Amino acid sequence: MANAEKVAAVAELKEKFSSADAVVLTNYRGLSVAGLQELRRGLGSDATYAVAKNTLTLIAAREAGIEGLEDQLVGPTALAFINGDVVTVAKGLKNFAKDNPLLEIKGGVMDGRILDADTVKKLADLESREVLLGKLAGGMKANLNKAAFAFNAPASKLARALGALQTAAEADPSKIGGAGGAADQKPADDAASAAEEN
Repeated sequence: MANAEKVAAVAELKEKFSSADAVVLTNYRGLSVAGLQELRRGLGSDATYAVAKNTLTLIAAREAGIEGLEDQLVGPTALAFINGDVVTVAKGLKNFAKDNPLLEIKGGVMDGRILDADTVKKLADLESREVLLGKLAGGMKANLNKAAFAFNAPASKLARALGALQTAAEADPSKIGGAGGAADQKPADDAASAAEEN
């Protein structure tokens, strides 16, 4: 590889490291071209899977501010640069490795932290972003329904009480203190009598 090509490769890798939500490093030794293509398809649109030279990968990672990948950059290395749902891509890699033992998960990087192979596999065991969002939305909806019921309960009690008052007033206005009731009339008569005496 010519020097200009190496510089371009490092720049491209650095950009991928910088923009990725996570990166998973794998050993792909022994996988056929068809196997690599199947893996790429299985990872979906949230990841790009690229074979890279260890030396160039290490330089690019350091330029992107990532230190500590030396132990993982041994032997043939391919990298899954994840831009999106990290858990789904980790699941895809783990499942592919289960069916194709030639693929070995070496480790990875997420949020600037170096992950060992076991941590990447544990990520794969988590629920996907969509499932977690669905559960969160379901929980929020249930809580909103409870809150709406709690807020509406006093209003509906008040409405029932006012309705009962109105019904009672229509049936017998004298029992309810209001316009036209006997209770309102007596104080008015008393006031008129007092004015005449003065």
